[in-house]
Amino acid sequence: MRILLAEDDPVLGDGIQAGLRQAGFQVDWVRDGAAAALELRSAAYDAAVLDLGLPRLDGLDVLSAVRRDGIATPVLVLTARDAIPDRIRGLDAGADDYVVKPIDLHELAARLRALIRRAHGQPRERLAAQDVELDPAARTVRKAGEPVSLSGREFDLLHALMLNTGRVLTREQIETHLYSWGREIESNAIEVHISNLRRKLGNGLIQTVRGVGYLIPAP
Repeated sequence: MRILLAEDDPVLGDGIQAGLRQAGFQVDWVRDGAAAALELRSAAYDAAVLDLGLPRLDGLDVLSAVRRDGIATPVLVLTARDAIPDRIRGLDAGADDYVVKPIDLHELAARLRALIRRAHGQPRERLAAQDVELDPAARTVRKAGEPVSLSGREFDLLHALMLNTGRVLTREQIETHLYSWGREIESNAIEVHISNLRRKLGNGLIQTVRGVGYLIPAP
């Protein structure tokens, strides 16, 4: 899943980016509010982590502006431990959740997974389709109860399709989910990953919608 991180503290930002990447997220990191607003308006993110004290444009102003524009990307705000008014203002401005500093990276990753699930109408932590079950937290997949070994990209692609069960994802949408800035994408990479998933999980799970993209049908 692709995350936008807006944090101006270089040490904290580097730590959050590294921790989220280790948890399986693709992370794009910006250092000021104007850049955050631009990215949220121009690119598709599964969620955003937004510090309130950003230069150039305050985090609350970023949040209010993108919500006025109708952008529904789930936003988790970072606040100081004792800044209860900041938390209230952030939630009222359109934030979906918050994490207090100092940050526990495991909690941050769990809250992001929950936000993304809710945004896709998925109430359960583990996702299921046919006889395949995916655990986003453990990054494991089982078919008929048996573990299946997937590469990181294969797991991320399956995760995106299972979050969007019943909806077609185009190649462009899949690439947005799978790749952050600066990651080179080979021309046939998506097709190779789809082929590998079908070989490991069966041909009936993922359907090709010719000329459009791929989907896992709704039950």
